[in-house]
Amino acid sequence: MDVEKVFHMNGGLGEHSYAQNSYLQKKGSDMVKHITLKSLEETYISTTPESLGIADLGCSCGQNTLSTIREMVEAIDKTTSNIPPPEYRIYLNDLPTNDFNAVFKILPDFYKQLNMDRHLRCQKHESSVFIAGYPGSFYGRLFPDKCLHFIYSSYSLHWLSRIPPGLYDKEGRSINKGKFYISKTSSPEVSKAYFDQFQEDFTLFLQSRSKELLSGGRMVLILLGRRDRSHVDRGNSILWELLSRSFATLVSKGEVKQEKVDDYDAHFYAPSRNEIEVEVKKEGSFVMDRFEMFEIEHRSGLYTSHGTEVARTIRAIQESMLSQHFGEEILDNLFEDYGNLIDEEMAVEDIKPISFIVVLKKL
Repeated sequence: MDVEKVFHMNGGLGEHSYAQNSYLQKKGSDMVKHITLKSLEETYISTTPESLGIADLGCSCGQNTLSTIREMVEAIDKTTSNIPPPEYRIYLNDLPTNDFNAVFKILPDFYKQLNMDRHLRCQKHESSVFIAGYPGSFYGRLFPDKCLHFIYSSYSLHWLSRIPPGLYDKEGRSINKGKFYISKTSSPEVSKAYFDQFQEDFTLFLQSRSKELLSGGRMVLILLGRRDRSHVDRGNSILWELLSRSFATLVSKGEVKQEKVDDYDAHFYAPSRNEIEVEVKKEGSFVMDRFEMFEIEHRSGLYTSHGTEVARTIRAIQESMLSQHFGEEILDNLFEDYGNLIDEEMAVEDIKPISFIVVLKKL
């Protein structure tokens, strides 16, 4: 499956849209917002450009990305109370399959409110904010040389550029049958295939951004990760394991063929801190300013369980890939069962996916 042509968050504003089911990502980015904004402020103070270039890589669609932009503009405006603020050039990047129109449709109202707020805040000095869409994979070049001061990526870099080719034998059959990710029963070759793809992707990401960032510029990267060397944990891997179990239920009911399940693998990898640090050091263009691990607090809705909330979030992210491979007709039953399995598992032992925030400074 061609990830770049298929993968995208659910667009629009419907029940299963990413816009309506991205609370967990928003919660995570908000928990470390102080680190993001401090890094941006430090970058601006040390470079003081008249035109500030900011890129949001993996912006998706909906209000999350625009709320982040608003906070960034407000933070820099406050640091320039006695001088004119910079012109803001903001580039929103995601794969071409992303619903950019969902963002563009709300831009006029966003600009209107932003300009009103900035006029009240910066009556003597005003500047322009320019926002543009930049479709393409961030595993490769996106922007001209040295045009950016700050790069932000929230919950995107754990998605690989492709399904690791090392997961398939010479006949093209999966060596991780019945599982969608690294599990207790996976062979060492499976974890190696995922790690190799992560190394290739992350190195290319760093090399590309090093050309696009000015010296002294920074990147703030928020992504899912794991605590130690073990790939099997009560964090991100258990959620893939439970999704595999949900499909096993559909197979037992005759709703999905086992062969289809055996042929499906996730383009996901949760790196460890050490794996990230090694790749950054090896690439050599960045110094690590900050690295922190954090957990997102559980949430249950007024009428929904935490398992249901997680299932809806994952559906908004993975539906494009799952429907392409299995068809749309199974999704309602699949994610209802998936939410129930998460709740049942959490009743036995808590599930705590972890996130990293990584701040890198361009040398």
